[in-house]
Amino acid sequence: MGARALPCFNPGVRRLSYLGIVSALKSEATCLMNLRFPVYRVVNIGDNTKLCLSSIGNDAARGAALKLCENGASALVSFGVAAALNNALTPGDLVLPEAIIQDGGSLPVDIAWRNRLAHRLSPHLTVTGGTLAAADVPLTSRQEKIALGEKTGACAADMETAAVAKVAGEIGIPFIAIRAIVDPLEFSPPDALLSAVHPDGNVDLIRLIALLIKRSVSVKTLIHLGLGMHAARTTLGKVVQVAGITFANDSLH
Repeated sequence: MGARALPCFNPGVRRLSYLGIVSALKSEATCLMNLRFPVYRVVNIGDNTKLCLSSIGNDAARGAALKLCENGASALVSFGVAAALNNALTPGDLVLPEAIIQDGGSLPVDIAWRNRLAHRLSPHLTVTGGTLAAADVPLTSRQEKIALGEKTGACAADMETAAVAKVAGEIGIPFIAIRAIVDPLEFSPPDALLSAVHPDGNVDLIRLIALLIKRSVSVKTLIHLGLGMHAARTTLGKVVQVAGITFANDSLH
């Protein structure tokens, strides 16, 4: 039903094919284009590549994916960070999942495209496959991560990829996910800190200072989170440097 409602797939409308990328956070999007732009604006970042910043969450990511398709996307990528669900992954590790799990069901990944990208990146980065799980809410404890990993068999999780994969599956276009680990199994952003983070990942400095004064959040925690994000962004930047912003999607050439 959702696919039929999308004007980009009206056979009477001619549109150019391009790759559509969804990122939730500005810190993720700047690995692709070092320019600030508002949430839900579709921006050109290459001859046949467009980016839409969704903000955090399933509904937001679905909206961004649909918006890209309304503008003619013929392939979709979920690009950003993820949380580790086991001890095998550490900040900066790259996950190119072979399956996406949401509510017990599997969502499609274009395995041929995923494998071409993995082959291109393998000499430069350690690439992990496996399953990526959908998290409905931020994972703020080791116990939550272990529980989700045991339930789904996934090695990592995020809150947006499943929504993008679902749109691609409804429409019948290629999809892959590119996710770098930001927090390991043993460390998660505390609940208190989330109240100081805007949906696009920007920080409310006044709120953050208040949390530090109250000792609801420690400086050590902020340093740990900052190092994790730096490692993840370094990996994402390397992906773009090696593979380019089309991520070796031959169907666009």
